Amino acid sequence: MSADPSAILDALQVAPDCSGVCGKHWVLSPAGEWLPSFNPSTGRILGRVCMGGVPDYEKILADATEVAARWRLLPAPLRGEVVRQIGEELRAHKQQLGALVSLEMGKILVEGEGEVQEMIDMADFATGLSRQLYGLSMHSERPGHRMFEQWHPLGIVGVITAFNFPVAVWAWNALLAAVCGNVVVWKPSPATPLCAIAVQQICNRVLARHGFPGVFQLIVGDTTKIGERMVADRRIPLISATGSTAMGKRVGEVVAQRLGRSLLELGGNNAIIVMHDADLALALRAVMFGAVGTSGQRCTTTRRLFLHQAIADSFIPRLVAAYQQVPIGDPLDGKTLMGPLINAKAVAAMREGIREAQQQGAQLLYGGEPLPELGECFVRPAILRVQKPIPLMRQEIFAPILYVCSFVSLEDAIRMQNDVPQGLSSAIFTRGLQASEQFLSPAGSDCGIANVNIGTSGAEIGGAFGGEKDTGGGRESGSDSWKAYMRRQTVTVNYSDALPLAQGITFGEV
Repeated sequence: MSADPSAILDALQVAPDCSGVCGKHWVLSPAGEWLPSFNPSTGRILGRVCMGGVPDYEKILADATEVAARWRLLPAPLRGEVVRQIGEELRAHKQQLGALVSLEMGKILVEGEGEVQEMIDMADFATGLSRQLYGLSMHSERPGHRMFEQWHPLGIVGVITAFNFPVAVWAWNALLAAVCGNVVVWKPSPATPLCAIAVQQICNRVLARHGFPGVFQLIVGDTTKIGERMVADRRIPLISATGSTAMGKRVGEVVAQRLGRSLLELGGNNAIIVMHDADLALALRAVMFGAVGTSGQRCTTTRRLFLHQAIADSFIPRLVAAYQQVPIGDPLDGKTLMGPLINAKAVAAMREGIREAQQQGAQLLYGGEPLPELGECFVRPAILRVQKPIPLMRQEIFAPILYVCSFVSLEDAIRMQNDVPQGLSSAIFTRGLQASEQFLSPAGSDCGIANVNIGTSGAEIGGAFGGEKDTGGGRESGSDSWKAYMRRQTVTVNYSDALPLAQGITFGEV
């Protein structure tokens, strides 16, 4: 595969200057401003996207309303077949789309292709699910009555995604929402608009073959003009938003004011606990991927490491040595394990965070310095040792900063792990059944994800993904997450000649 950005864009049918608005068809001249897309590795412009304005937003919402009325009547297995074919298109373009993710976001190529594979897996999952949108059957207390529940589409689902997973998180939401009978309106991150346009092009080809253009819609736009309008729009029953906790609080507040639904996947401040009896080689590999993978820009990134005091002094030098061996550079180079941060602002925030942590008593063991010879967005991953948790550890800095702290008892480790506002992912490394079960008990990890002998990153699509507290409480992807995209309806059918009331109530005779 060519590493030439122009060739990759051309293979994905993405023009260097293109529209960022698509309803049933592309809006050729959107009303918004031009948005440049930068390659964080080189600082060069990959392309420009014309953003949508308010008239464009209203146009695609009108399209979405019209398509939703037809799409919901298509039997769910047939909707699943459309999604299956989208999965096949993604398979055919996995390399090119994965490379574009690496170019525009900066994650290494294997992670970029892995993100597209996650989309493919979601298409397979959603296809099977299209025949399993089950409702329960209940026994009525009234003779001659049947009671059951069924699930109906919401109509239109709004999806707002972040830069760090520019395509996979859309798939978590959109492919499930579609088999559930909804139309999806997507507002991607302004940092990764070309990835969104490439996905839209792939979907459009499949949808056109089936006579359903507009099931997936796209609007690249700014927060004030488009984002705020979208979350306040009563025509969109559900807003699924991925991003910072601050952003999520705003979305949740606005959606709640109109009594809509919000599905929030927000900040993470994830920890790994390593017990004295752990397989230390296994733990080291997990910490490395969790802390350094995606340049520390995952919501599931490992940001805090709690080491049992019996192994801390031997584990830390091994960790530092491993960090020293991390190849940093071009994310399209197969030897690279860490690419750039998303922009120079992220590097500055990381540097300021390290300075503040040192002021609070943290000791910098390794890294943290920028690498200008590679580019303005490159930096070495940092390890900071603390004697006890410092205030800054309660904040999520979206960069490769790892705090290391030792503990005496598992109870202390769990308490320190839980003592942050966020509650996404967590992990423990131990060979002991008692310790693992204590970690998984109601008095253990308070996170939405709890792993044993697995790191905090790399969740499979089969399980529900999401977290508690300031992480937002949302659940996406697997298990029964599909229910978020549907409305439950309880049905009672009276097939008798009488009209008994529930709870034995009598109401006279007519």
